[in-house]
Amino acid sequence: MTSDQPAPAGESAVYTHGHHESVLRSHRWRTARNSAAYLLGELRPGLRVLDVGCGPGTITADLAELVAPGRVTAVDAAPEVLAQAREHVAGRGLDNVVFAAADVHALDFPDGSFDVVHAHQVLQHVGDPVRALREMHRVCRPGGTVAVRDADYAAMTWYPAVPGLDDWLSLYRTVARANGGEPDAGRRLHAWARAAGFEDVRCSATAWCYATPEETGWWSALWADRTTASSYAALATGGGHTTPTGLTAIAEAWRTWGGSPDAWFSVLNGEILCRVP
Repeated sequence: MTSDQPAPAGESAVYTHGHHESVLRSHRWRTARNSAAYLLGELRPGLRVLDVGCGPGTITADLAELVAPGRVTAVDAAPEVLAQAREHVAGRGLDNVVFAAADVHALDFPDGSFDVVHAHQVLQHVGDPVRALREMHRVCRPGGTVAVRDADYAAMTWYPAVPGLDDWLSLYRTVARANGGEPDAGRRLHAWARAAGFEDVRCSATAWCYATPEETGWWSALWADRTTASSYAALATGGGHTTPTGLTAIAEAWRTWGGSPDAWFSVLNGEILCRVP
């Protein structure tokens, strides 16, 4: 499989990032405002929301505040991160969130259970994104909304040009595909939704941008740490895609880039709002 080919549909996928502190450091930064703004106009008090792949729960808690007294059901495949989400939601004083472990390919909910089904940065990591979207469609009520947002790694761009970051991008895309995922998911969301049977699909794209010294320092440090210390590092070396020395060089490239006063990084995200007929 070349770096430009998606993983075969139905292939089981491994979550490339894992749940190392450097990964959760990034995930905890996410809010409904900076990561789900395209969805906010669809939300109102009283709605029933399913948050798929909730991670540490920061977006989940925001959604719960917006739909209260409606209820948010937050699911994730990793029980250890669900515990962190529970703690975060409890710390926000919210009592309208319930949690469960779940596989997006086979959601354990009746048809039409939710008004809104939301997934943020999930489909890039699953073995069969079309099947996942069909499940999200199934559990959403007629007239409801399925909302999905995913990054597109090939569309990420930065300045200044540090050669080691080109190595990082190539390696990441290779490792993610070897794990059964699709790192360039953002551009594929529309096609996947149509293949899953959605006809009313509204597409958009927004970007995260890191440009202040605080932002670029934070972004470069978490990726440097992730490159050498997370499960991604183990998958990259264990799969024969690089060596520990290669990972160290990439981590140093991240630190070099982050130390530049001109550092700038943009992450393009594809978004879809799918109306259930």
